[in-house]
Parts: sequence; structure tokens; C-alpha cells
Amino acid sequence: MKKSNLSIVTENVRQSSSLQEIVLLSSLELDKMRRVGKLAANLLKHLEPMIQPGVSTQALNEEAERWTGANGAISAPLGYAPPGYPPFTGSICTSVNEVVCHGIPNPKQILKDGDIINIDVTPILEGYHGDTSKTFFVGNPSPSARKLVEVTQECMMRGIAEIKPGARIGDIGAAISQYAEANGFSVVREMVGHGVGRQFHCDPQIPHYGKRGTGLKLRKGMVFTVEPMINQGSREVVFLPDRWTVMTADKKLSAQFEHTVAVTEEGVEILTLP
Repeated sequence: MKKSNLSIVTENVRQSSSLQEIVLLSSLELDKMRRVGKLAANLLKHLEPMIQPGVSTQALNEEAERWTGANGAISAPLGYAPPGYPPFTGSICTSVNEVVCHGIPNPKQILKDGDIINIDVTPILEGYHGDTSKTFFVGNPSPSARKLVEVTQECMMRGIAEIKPGARIGDIGAAISQYAEANGFSVVREMVGHGVGRQFHCDPQIPHYGKRGTGLKLRKGMVFTVEPMINQGSREVVFLPDRWTVMTADKKLSAQFEHTVAVTEEGVEILTLP
């Protein structure tokens, strides 16, 4: 996911690899995005049986790296270092309980019964990125944790359901925030969805809050992530000294789900499915 820099997104759209423009993917490029998206989804499916009490987040990371390489891909997060950030040391992000996103795998971090963990994966295959994440239960979750995770997944799906040519980015965020807040939760605003393709992060930015009828108009060929982070308590977050890890300020739980999607003539296609 991308940290919002509050920049104004231009509506200049053409088929280009420029960082300053929104890229419309061709049918051939979308085929590659489907392949890497399926790979990303299957990586999460592969890791799921390992998510048990007593397992370290580093063990999950090592298996993800092994499986990714065995399937002809590489892990985009490993060594990723945008300006102002140190290189990320994991192949995946492992965000447990009050960690909102970008949790760094650690051999000393052992999963416990009742934890929730978001695993965020981004393999690169044929030069294209497949970005997806899911929040898993470790053992037996509390009823409040279960509700948070279920509402977060529904928030993502409601946001995705708004996507079609002519819709606005604000429609996505409005659907997400309205459902989250109706269930007593809050939406993280500092982190946003993002364009993805040959580049890991590019425009457009996709806030998970907003007002209907506002923002960039969606067009066929746009590809981006929808990845709401929903907090049990306050929406406020803190950034740890490692520059990567983001936590809830009140130490309450946070959950996230993410899909990469494409705007199609008919509406929307989820690219990160098994």
C-alpha cells in the first residue's frame, strides 16, 4: 500500500509508463496481471495452513519467499526502498493485531491463539506486480475480532462494487467508510490504495474514505488496489522508528483486505483470485 502524499492526481490518461500519468493497460498487459494476480492469491492460500499458534512471522516469510521463487516469481517487497525509507527486509508484510500495515517479519514474533494477522504479498511475474492481502484468524478469535475482520472484508467488497467506467474515486471511499462507521469502526486515512502494474506503486491514489461524485473519473484499463484498513477504535495511527510499521494509536485491533482490480467495459474485474 502507498502512503498518501496528498498530491493532486492528474486526469491526463494515456497508455504510457510515465510516473506522472495514469496508465491504461492493454488486453495483453491485463492477461499478465491476471497471471500474477492468481499467483499472489495462491500464495496466500498456500500460507494459510501455516497460520497457527506457535508459528513465527519469519517462518511465514521464509516459506513465502521459497514458494514464490519455486513458481518463477520474485517478491517485490524484499529490498523495496522508496525515497526516505530504509530497504524493507521481508518478502511479505505480516501485521499482527494492532499493527495496521507494513509489519516486518521477525523470528521472535510468535503467533498466539486469538491473534489476527494480515499477510500482504506482492510477487512479480513477467515484470508485473500482483498485490493482495488478507487478514487471518490465529486459532479462536474473540467475537469482537471476528466482527472487525468480517466487516473489513465487506468494506473492501462494497468499495469494489462501486467500480465501473464513469464512476468516481470518491464513490469507492464513500461506500467503504459508510459501512465501516455504521458498524462502529473507523477508517485509516494515512494509507491509500494505488495504481499497480509494471510499477509497484503509481497513480491513481485510492483513499478509503470520500464523498460520492468526487475525485477522478474511472476509465476502462485502469488497474489499482482497493485495500481498506479498518480500526476497532480511533482511526489515528503512529509510525514506528523502523519507518515501516504502522500501528493504531490506541493499541486496538486493525484489519485489512486487499484486491487488485481492473476497470472493464462491464464494470470491474478482480485480478487477485485463485
